[in-house]
Amino acid sequence: MRARSVEDYLAELPDEQQATLKRVRTSILAAAPEAVESIAYGMPVYKCRGKVLTYIGAAKKHCAIYGMAAVFAAHKGDLRRYDVSKGTVRFPVGKPPPASLVRKLIRARVAEIEAAGRGESGRPANI
Repeated sequence: MRARSVEDYLAELPDEQQATLKRVRTSILAAAPEAVESIAYGMPVYKCRGKVLTYIGAAKKHCAIYGMAAVFAAHKGDLRRYDVSKGTVRFPVGKPPPASLVRKLIRARVAEIEAAGRGESGRPANI
């Protein structure tokens, strides 16, 4: 059965994966209390101002945070202990990143979304 809500998604997971993602979820919502939760691509997604903040998900042997490639690149030093690819940070089941790190990443993503909304691309203006 496909999950219709984040609660459904989490309820379908084994206990340890469920507990791991609940901790990540709590950190996300602490950093962005205005975030809206839903399900997209079969996993939890968090949106702010209509833009994706991040996705979270569970696989057989790991859990992950997805969809913040620029943020992950900007914080690669903070993420060196984790298996990181362009848009994914994987971590062992039962060992999520510290809440402070998740909050830092989410705040950076919120700032990125807000800057884009103001038209601040980080690129020089055409003269």
